[in-house]
Formats: sequence, C-alpha cells, structure tokens
Amino acid sequence: MGANSSSISELPENEYLQKLSGSEPISENDPFWNQLLSFSFTTPTNSADLKLLEEATISVCKSLVEKNPRTGNLGSLIKVFLSRTKELKISAECQNHLFIWQAHNALFIICCLLKVFISRMSEEELQLHFTYEEKAGPSSYGAECEDLIEELLCCLIQLIVEIPLLDITYSISLEAVTTLIVFLSCQLFHKEILRESIIHRYLMHGRCLPYTSRLVKTLLYNFIRQERSPPPGAHVFQQQTDGGGLLYGIASGVATGLWTVFTLGGVGSKASAQLEQCSPLASQSLLLLLVLANLTDTPDTPNPYRQAIMSFKNTQDNTAFSSSNPHAFQINFNSLYTALCDQQKSDQATLLLYMLLHQNSNMRTYVLARTDIENLVLPILEILYHVEERNSHHVYMALIILLILTEDDGFNRSIHEVILKNITWYAERVLTEISLGSLLILVVIRTIQYNMTRTRDKYLHTNCLAALANMSAQFRSLHQYAAQRIISLFSLLSKKHNKVLEQATQSLRGSLGSNDSPLPDYAQDLNVIEEVIRMMLEIINSCLTNSLHHNPNLVYALLYKRDLFEQFRTHPSFQDIMQNIDLVISFFSSRLEQAGAELSVERVLEIIKQGAVALPKDRLRKFPELKFKYVEEEQPEEFFIPYVWSLVYNSAVALYWNPRDIQLFTMDSG
Repeated sequence: MGANSSSISELPENEYLQKLSGSEPISENDPFWNQLLSFSFTTPTNSADLKLLEEATISVCKSLVEKNPRTGNLGSLIKVFLSRTKELKISAECQNHLFIWQAHNALFIICCLLKVFISRMSEEELQLHFTYEEKAGPSSYGAECEDLIEELLCCLIQLIVEIPLLDITYSISLEAVTTLIVFLSCQLFHKEILRESIIHRYLMHGRCLPYTSRLVKTLLYNFIRQERSPPPGAHVFQQQTDGGGLLYGIASGVATGLWTVFTLGGVGSKASAQLEQCSPLASQSLLLLLVLANLTDTPDTPNPYRQAIMSFKNTQDNTAFSSSNPHAFQINFNSLYTALCDQQKSDQATLLLYMLLHQNSNMRTYVLARTDIENLVLPILEILYHVEERNSHHVYMALIILLILTEDDGFNRSIHEVILKNITWYAERVLTEISLGSLLILVVIRTIQYNMTRTRDKYLHTNCLAALANMSAQFRSLHQYAAQRIISLFSLLSKKHNKVLEQATQSLRGSLGSNDSPLPDYAQDLNVIEEVIRMMLEIINSCLTNSLHHNPNLVYALLYKRDLFEQFRTHPSFQDIMQNIDLVISFFSSRLEQAGAELSVERVLEIIKQGAVALPKDRLRKFPELKFKYVEEEQPEEFFIPYVWSLVYNSAVALYWNPRDIQLFTMDSG
C-alpha cells in the first residue's frame, strides 16, 4: 500500500504529464507521444483505486483545462489516437501488438481526461477544447478540427463494430465502449433530462448515423457472448526485459516508473476476483446500449438506437425489412434468449428484457412461442421473491415483464402445463412438485403481502393484481398451497378493511365535539383497500366462471374459509360480484352436508370434482373478461434515464464519479 501511495503521489510531478498539461503546444508528430504512450498497466477496476487515481491527477487535469485552449494538446492527443487506429484492423489480423497497445494507452488517457472535463464544464465549453486552431504553420488543423468530436465519436463506433474481438483487442474494445459512456455522462451533472445535447446530436445525425444498427447489433452480441477478460499478458503489451525494439528504440525505463499506479486493482483484489466471474465487455456494452436506447428524441429525428432495438428480427426470419426503418437488422434470437435467461440477476439485463418485450414485437412473439419459457420466468420470479434484497426499480421491471407476458392467453395456459421439481429458493414451504403457473401466483401474492406491510406502493399493487387478473380465466390445476394463499390474501385484506373501518368510526366519534380538528383521511385508505378487495373477488370469480372444474383446490379453500365472505355479501361495492361466489359456496356446502360429517380431505375433493360437473353453469352471471394491458406512463424518460444512469454509476467497470458532483439522482446515504 505504501508503494502504491507513493506512486500515486508522484503522478502530479511526472514529467510526461506535466508536459501534456503545460503551456507549450505539442505537435501531433512530436516523439513525445511515443514516450507518453509506452506504458504497461492493468486498468484499475474498482472505484476505490479509481478514486485515488482521480484525486492524484486532478491537478494535472485542472492545468490542462486551463491551458489546453491555448496549447491544443488534447486535440493533438486525439489526432495521435486517430492516426494509430487507422492500422488497428490490420494490426489485429497480423497480431501486431504495438499499434493496438499504443492506441489503447492513448484512448485510456483521453477517457480519463474527458471524464474530468465533462464533469467540470458545459458541452459548449468542451467543444471549445476540441476546436483549437493553430494560428500559424502549414500543419494547422483548419476547419476540419471543428468536427474533431464527431471524428472521435465516429472512430470509437468504428472501432467497436469493425475490430475483431481477440485477446489482444479486448482491452481497446472495452475502452472504446467506456469512452462512449463517458462522452454521454454529461447527463449525470444535470438535474433535468437533457433534451438538447451536442453529443446526442453527433450520435444521432451525420457520420455516426449509418453505424446505428451495426453498433446496436455489436453491443447485443457482446452481451450475448459474455467474453471474459483475457488472462494478464494476453492483451496488455508487456515490456521486454531486454529493452528491445518494440518501444521504437526508446529506453526501456520509459515504461517503468510511469503510470505504475495502474497496476492498482490488479490481480488479487476483490474487484478482479469478481470480474473473473463475469465479462467486463458484456456488462459495459449492455450499459452503453441502455444509455443509447434512452436518449431523448429530437423534434426532427426519433432516437435511431431505439428504432434499431424496436425493429431487429431473428436471423431465421426471411421476411423483407420495412423501408420506413433504415436501422433494422437481424440477430440470433436463440442466443439472445439464452443470454437473457442467464443474466437476470442484474438490473440491466432485466431492463433490457423489459425493453425488448415492450418495444420489439418480433422478440415478444418469439419469447411467447418458446417451449422452455420457465427458463425466463423462474429468474424473474426469483427477483420478486427476494424483494427485500432488490431495489424497487428492479422489482418494478420484473413485475412489468410478468404483466406483459400475462397479456397473452397462450402464455397463461402453457405455464400451468410446466411442472417444476424442488424450487430450492422458495423457503416458506417445501415445493417438491408444482406448476409454473401456481408458483407464479404464489410469488405475486407474496409480493402483494410484502408491499401491504412494508412499502404500501399502490403502483406495485396495481401491477401485481393486473397480472393475476390476466391469468385468472386460465387457472388450471392450482396447487393446494397456491389456492390457500389466494384465500389467505383475501383474509388479510378483510382484516385490514375492518381495522380501517373501525379507525374511521372512532375518529368520527371523537371529532363530533370539535369542529376545529381535521379528520384523518381514512376514507382514502378505505377506498384503496376496497378497490383491492374488489379486484381479488373479480379474480376468484373469473376462475370460478371460466375454469371451476379444473380447480378443485380453490373451491376447497373457498369452502374452508367461507365465513370470510359473509360480510361482503350485502356490501354495495361487492354485491354483484359476490353473487357467483355465494352461489358456488352454497352449492358445494349443500353437497358436503348431504355427504355427512367427518369427511377426509380426499373425500371432500372427490365431492367437489363430482359437483363441478353437476353445477348449473347458466346460473353463473357473466362478467366482462378481466384483461389488463401494460402502458408506459407519459414521459417515461423521467423514470428511465435516471434509472439507467444510476446503473452506470453503480455498475460500470473502471469508472468512478465523485458522488458530490452527481445531480441527476439522489445518492443513497452511507
């Protein structure tokens, strides 16, 4: 630690950094760049190391911010990088480490500098740092320099989509994705959603636009492949012990003693151990994809990245592309489906799944036609089951995914045909064998009960109940425990209703003698509870009227707790819906009484099954089919953009921002 600290403390005095941030312009042809870019390191991966690095180099960055408008050294560095990238594709094919190594180092420095620049200045000021024009000399940038930002952005996109992903190119591909995220990070430093942005304009128009579909496709494939980082030494240019010619003849000491700090967070650190278990490139690519997909539309141009996500098709789909969308492409749906099933533990993979199901009809149709839908649904249910450990946004996304899936009758039928064995993560009860449909009901009901006792979020209630309502007409062979939980939830609601009613009555009595004290708003609480009770009664009624003969366990649970429903029989809010439930309870109660006392569970179920055939269906009143459809709220960007950037802030590899600078969302305390 001491050595690391001393290395960090020496960075501000480093001669190469001092020259870069000094008062003298450095030509892009100066040998200095070879010296600056000839270093070897393991990029830091955890925020603690990155914080130390940023604090140590802040004086260098401040100096560059101050002097760059006069020296143009940032522009020179970018031009050096652009010149190095021209040979990258050939270098990768020929296994030429040198060009890749120096281009990576140049991009790493650019990314570090950009991150500080963007956090400290407006986009207009940033643009000035890119538009330096030398006052004299034939090598002046001239007018083309005004588009240096666009040239760099375009170069980064080309690098991502065109350079083959090999061990030696992994790091520079990751750095290119990271730099694009940094370019877009200006949103972090604004409370309001950015609707006009110079960087957005460059990415959605001009030279970057033709690469839209290829960029989205490459980022998706990076996510699908989950390529792990190559082992140390496979992608980092290692200094030769003999000081040999790969350093352009520069003394071998250049690479040592300079930037040695970047070995912080290397082998053996906690962050590295975690990264070995995942793919930094896949994770970073997914974050960039989510950021791009959530850029706001401009008045004259809809977001092309969102258009690409909405319209891509399966590689096996031979139908013609619509001429109205130039950004459509094809991708292997089977590979994408498998990756989505495997990665649902992360917020960002759940958010991607939501976007695809909600916005891409091709993908939604494909998912609903899968015969192994349990591979996707089980991870979603596990998110909801561990609601206490998840952030509320992740829970919302998982729940909305279920709601979208339950809009399809085929899904609602098929989930009761999938039989699962030993669900180990479900702790309330041993489930040795249960249908996917019954498990889904159990988890959604548990989520409602958790919400009633903890968060009391009406939005969560509404979506849970909507999913159950969509499924209710297709309930089949409900597991006895699922049937019990449906009635138990109703029991809980009934008790809550009585309690609020009692509080309202007492409060009303207490306030009769005083006209000054305002009444607590029990009426509103009562209204919400009665809405939920009404919905639960409609769900039970829907099952009874559409599939009673398929669900003896629900009828059994209903009869066992028949007293619960007494108080609602004459209630004006529930009278109509109670008619069918009351009829079913009366019909089966009568048959059980005729069968005698002391009946076993098996005998009761047998009588219910026989009675289900004899029940006169025409006596059951018909109600409109329960169908709810998910609709995004107006201005969804107000929710999604802060959410996506909070994921970037918390999950991005090798990126650290000072929490005090963040304006877009409130930081968690502690």
